[in-house]
Amino acid sequence: MDPEDLPRPKLNMVIGENLDAISMTELEQRIVSLDSEILRIRTEIAKKQASKAAAASFFKI
Repeated sequence: MDPEDLPRPKLNMVIGENLDAISMTELEQRIVSLDSEILRIRTEIAKKQASKAAAASFFKI
């Protein structure tokens, strides 16, 4: 499945916030959301790298 087809996670969290008062269930949900976001970002990076490589190859003398 293409990560673009996945619903974007709603990140109702602040990176670095205190996690003491957050339940284990919510912590696990946060991990799933963050993993999905990481996959989405890595996919975008790969697309941009491929585009850059194609352009460099095209304009190479």
